[in-house]
Amino acid sequence: MALLGLDPKVVATARTLAARAAEPVVSLAKAHTTVAVERATLRLAGITGADSTHRAGDVPWVNRVIDTVREQCGLEHGVVLPAFHALRENDIGSLTELAEATAAGQVQFKIPTGKDLTAARKASTSAVSKGLRTVDRNRVQRDKLVAKWGDPAQRPWIYLIVATGDIDEDVVQAQNAARAGADVIAVIRSTGQSLLDYVPEGATHHGFAGTYATQENFRIMRAALDDVSKEVGRYVRLTNYASGLCMPEIAVLAGLQRLDMMLNDSMYGILFRDINPIRTFVDQRFSRQVHARAGIIINTGEDNYLTTADAVDAAHTVTVSQLLNEHFAHEAGLPDPLLGLGHAFEINPKVPDSFRLELAHALLARELFPDAPLKWMPPTKHMTGDVFDGYLLDGFFNLAGVLTGQSILLVGMMTEAVVTPFLSDRDLALKNVRYVLNAAGSLAEDFRPAPDGLIVKRAHQVLGEAVDLLERIVDDGLLNAIADGTFGLMKRPADKGKGADGVVEKAPEYFNPASEMLEAAQ
Repeated sequence: MALLGLDPKVVATARTLAARAAEPVVSLAKAHTTVAVERATLRLAGITGADSTHRAGDVPWVNRVIDTVREQCGLEHGVVLPAFHALRENDIGSLTELAEATAAGQVQFKIPTGKDLTAARKASTSAVSKGLRTVDRNRVQRDKLVAKWGDPAQRPWIYLIVATGDIDEDVVQAQNAARAGADVIAVIRSTGQSLLDYVPEGATHHGFAGTYATQENFRIMRAALDDVSKEVGRYVRLTNYASGLCMPEIAVLAGLQRLDMMLNDSMYGILFRDINPIRTFVDQRFSRQVHARAGIIINTGEDNYLTTADAVDAAHTVTVSQLLNEHFAHEAGLPDPLLGLGHAFEINPKVPDSFRLELAHALLARELFPDAPLKWMPPTKHMTGDVFDGYLLDGFFNLAGVLTGQSILLVGMMTEAVVTPFLSDRDLALKNVRYVLNAAGSLAEDFRPAPDGLIVKRAHQVLGEAVDLLERIVDDGLLNAIADGTFGLMKRPADKGKGADGVVEKAPEYFNPASEMLEAAQ
């Protein structure tokens, strides 16, 4: 689809500027590690479980080890060297047993040297390799199941959220949604989980406006969707959220449990959760390397910008973020087929020609990223509580998705921002999507905007404004642009934000076998 007549030189300039803007941040990410990256590495190496005796509640064993290593010898060299040296020195059989001994005050960590260093490097590499082999097997298994059960017959894939707080109830809703036509099930996280600097353990049956992301919850839902995939005759994909303070860990757990998509944006945590920018960029790079290895499609979060900024005035900031997200993803080894860039249907419906403007923005994204599985988000900001008005607006959103060849269509709810949707709300919303997809069919084949019309002119205008903004970001620096409120009107200085104390500058002798193997795979 090439309907906008975009100038290839302007497009190439935009990508070049995005790469230049991102380069200093990539260098910063390579020079640092975080407590979350080190925890993710130990999870790949096999540590599991939690300390249930702690007075403040369950504390994951991996947090116990990381915190103690950092206290006793620092994380500048990475966690695996002192951890695996301690295993050998104390004749302990597993990382989980090491954590238990650590909690009991029986272990003293130190950076090994000489033959001890060599032994620790070898043992940690072997353990992490085993975890990555599990990730690799899950990727192969996904391909086999897709070949066996098939993909959805149409694009866009229909993406629907469940969010009850109880994993068992989520299973019921997810399976019923798949039977009603949903192709992708997203289990939204409990409110506030992104600000927890640990990953809860086990199956959970409580949560506010969502269900906790845990390894066991991932396992339960994946098994449930495999069952319903066999029943409906198509592979139903599972989505969760690799964002917040535990982005790398959740990415690893997703790979270990064969999730298919993960919300993973380079700036969302900075802008909308006030997480330290450097922490976020370090964590997102590692997590995206894991996603690339696992074959997991990421979904970026540009739609969120339009909930705080005007969707017309700030349209070019979405394009800039998409270009930055693309570069960060490619640098981390994610190919275009795994790059689910985000955008949204958020223009005020009272604006004249609002639907034509929406088509311009959606077409621009489609033509800039022709091989990316774009995720198109429904209206939320201008849903008023009038369910009839909202149902119609969602229908226009669905039509725009068909007309512009979107890849992943999140199902809009007419009760958006009024109540947590009931099963009946989801059923009606899915009927809306099915009707439009069936009635419009391949309407994109017949859709040709006038070369000198509003849609084409608006797309060129937004791309031009994006290039202008990228030039300013290159001059001022991306971290400064974020601090100035360029994206979503949120001002986030590089030295502020949650989790800043979890960032560690790497020593020259830093060692992380997971990073090395993921880098080599690129």
